[in-house]
Amino acid sequence: MLICQIIIAISIGLKFGISGNPGTLPIWYAAFVVVFICIYVAGFAWSWGPLGWLVPSEIFPLEVRPAGQSLNVMVNMIFTFFIAEIFTAMLCAFKFGLFLFFAFFVAAMTVFMYFYLPETKGIPIDDMTKIWCQHWYWKRYVTTNQIDDDIQKSPQHKGQV
Repeated sequence: MLICQIIIAISIGLKFGISGNPGTLPIWYAAFVVVFICIYVAGFAWSWGPLGWLVPSEIFPLEVRPAGQSLNVMVNMIFTFFIAEIFTAMLCAFKFGLFLFFAFFVAAMTVFMYFYLPETKGIPIDDMTKIWCQHWYWKRYVTTNQIDDDIQKSPQHKGQV
């Protein structure tokens, strides 16, 4: 995705420059840019797109999962609307730099995911509080009291199966 955005920015920048004066655009050139936009969209659909829904479904404890998912949907819809509303104005203002702007955020999201979100593969949902408590950053905000509360609420602790 990052490479596609850089290729798109370079292609548009070489053709239109900073002034953005429209000229005659050969069909092959336009097709080249559209192909890389499609590759970017496909990459987003297979990677970052679903993560906004997948990560919150795995990181919230069962007690707060519905509220967390509700907030996730609300924030996602607000920012989707916001980006859709300002994209054209940003394209006119930033020209080819808009694609570099979004490429920066792909890089920033990658760094955030790598350092701040723990791996949840194979972790039972009941153990997520322990994972947050052991994480190098989030352990400042998740206390062992929350783990003790989760253990007391669990069906195994109450003798229920």
